[in-house]
Amino acid sequence: MDRRRFLFASLAGALAAPLAAEAQQAKVPRIGALLLSAPQERFHESFGEGLRELGYIEGQTVLVEYRSVTAGQADRLLDLATQLVRLKVDVIVAYTTLSGDAAKRATAEIPIVAIAADPVGTGLVASLARPGGNVTGLSSTHCRPWWKTS
Repeated sequence: MDRRRFLFASLAGALAAPLAAEAQQAKVPRIGALLLSAPQERFHESFGEGLRELGYIEGQTVLVEYRSVTAGQADRLLDLATQLVRLKVDVIVAYTTLSGDAAKRATAEIPIVAIAADPVGTGLVASLARPGGNVTGLSSTHCRPWWKTS
């Protein structure tokens, strides 16, 4: 091994050791995904792709807890949202108005990112400009974000 390779290998090892130790101690973010319908392949794939674009690897640098029911079981959404709260997820992604409502009823503390048809009309948020509370997201009717700004 020549001197330059040895130097770079030593430097890489010296830099990697503290990072590896820190990574072992760092908390892996946990996302709860609440869906009204069976885990849709397209949603799962798109969600994973979006996470990868942000630098996350599902199962390694981020954990995703999927919970879903079929349309005929919408009354179970609150139970599933409560499960996610008990798991102490860091954020809940609610993929319908009903899922968003269930998540909102289950917690006032965990941030909720909802994709909803009429978030104001259904009472999910106070207004698009200022959603209030712990809910933010996207209106699927108008395809425009109503992100919390404060």
